[in-house]
Amino acid sequence: MARRRHTPEQIIRKLREAEKLLAEGATIPQVAKQLEISEQTYHRWRNQYGGMKADDAKRLKELEKQNARLKRIVADQALDLDAMREVARGNF
Repeated sequence: MARRRHTPEQIIRKLREAEKLLAEGATIPQVAKQLEISEQTYHRWRNQYGGMKADDAKRLKELEKQNARLKRIVADQALDLDAMREVARGNF
């Protein structure tokens, strides 16, 4: 299968479609094939986005991006502080 990136809205839409298909009696492998995703992807999406609405998923992605950016900022500041301590000690 070709690798694709899905938006949170697309993921939730596919999970809802999967729920309908499963309720009609389809098996997970059949559902995954119809949705054009792997079974592993289906299970990962269900664990991550299971009971969410599209707005919740979008907000989650935004918070994850913001968290990653803040972690990079903190790491950069820690490196700068460490470098300044070395300069202040005269060990350069």
